[in-house]
Amino acid sequence: MNVQIFGVKKCFDTKKAERYFKERKIRYQFIDLTQFSLSKGELQSVKSALGLNNLINCDAKEYKSLNMDRIISPQGREDLLLKNPSLYKTPIVRNGKFATVGYKPEIWTTWE
Repeated sequence: MNVQIFGVKKCFDTKKAERYFKERKIRYQFIDLTQFSLSKGELQSVKSALGLNNLINCDAKEYKSLNMDRIISPQGREDLLLKNPSLYKTPIVRNGKFATVGYKPEIWTTWE
């Protein structure tokens, strides 16, 4: 199992996801979205598993300031997501081609 957790240190759901995998002694890689964004390939993989709109945090401050609510084209939304990692819902937990957004232990147990 190759688990990656994309999140923010201050996010409670991200902390809960890390704790979930630590308690089960499952190795994971944590990527802090305040320092690094998803690469284009990682975004494509997660997008194919979840859908683009499920990744976007409509409550983020930058959502309105970047006019994400008015951008209709998926390519434009992807470009903004790649440049502004604060627009992601967190945590994004990825295991190969599978991915989840948020705290989803019921799905993670099927990965074990």
